[in-house]
Amino acid sequence: MSGAEATRRALLVVNKKARNGGLDLDAVKGVLRRGGIEPVEPPPGETDCKALIHAHASTCDMVILGGGDGTLNAAAQALADAHLPLGILPLGTANDLARSLGLPADPIEAAEVIATVPARPIDLGCVNGHYFFNVASIGFSADLAGELTADLKRRLGTIGYGVAAFRLLRRARPFTVYIEHDGTVETVRTIQVSVGNGRHYGGGMTVEENATVDDGLLNFYSLEVAHWWRLLALLPALRRGTQGKAADVRAFQTTEVILRTRKPRPVNTDGELTTYTPAHVRVLRQAVQVHAPPFQPPAQTGRPSIFP
Repeated sequence: MSGAEATRRALLVVNKKARNGGLDLDAVKGVLRRGGIEPVEPPPGETDCKALIHAHASTCDMVILGGGDGTLNAAAQALADAHLPLGILPLGTANDLARSLGLPADPIEAAEVIATVPARPIDLGCVNGHYFFNVASIGFSADLAGELTADLKRRLGTIGYGVAAFRLLRRARPFTVYIEHDGTVETVRTIQVSVGNGRHYGGGMTVEENATVDDGLLNFYSLEVAHWWRLLALLPALRRGTQGKAADVRAFQTTEVILRTRKPRPVNTDGELTTYTPAHVRVLRQAVQVHAPPFQPPAQTGRPSIFP
């Protein structure tokens, strides 16, 4: 690709605090330039990706974000507002959205995808006005998000999720949630409620084995287990996304759900605590364009669980 008319300007924002955010990106930039993409980097110290996307919306043709799911979560609404296609450099700990999209883990290979694969539309989730790519949840995983420190993720990677989870596991207690969806209201006792837009979350867990980020649906599940040790038995199913088949797991698909609790509980969206119950969750169809290969059916890759 050559000629000024063929060059696309890409706002390149890298979260230096991400697990691999300090990676030398010269080779990545070389791949982009050979593909007709000129990276535009913000001045040092300007790290607010939401503000940067809004500021460059009229002067750039696309946005490339380097970081993990938290970085992408912070940029989700700005990307939808700007109507700019997104390229992803997976530099975080879990990189769950990248996995859901079938993107390579290697940043150079991911740059090749950005340079050569057309952007395709994917959905966003929205809870109380906060956009998310992967999952919104309350209960155990929200408590886990509060417990999982940046230092723990940086030092231990995805194993850090397991370490923090085991610290919390024996303290987990069921709570009451009122679930309103599709004209029904259900009252349940649960340890965790999750509403997924994508397939993967939590550094190796799966919302539902056949979920995709472009199917226009939310996948709901509730872990209505009597004892904390039952979660250990469910771990293989939670990893595969088949937990909905268990007798003590409630699961369904919808496009909108409202979750109410007796007292406000934090809501975890893509690993960040962003709002509180009551939580109104809905799907925004084809809200963002992302450079990613066409959807492929899930394969059993033999990836290790987040739990050692």
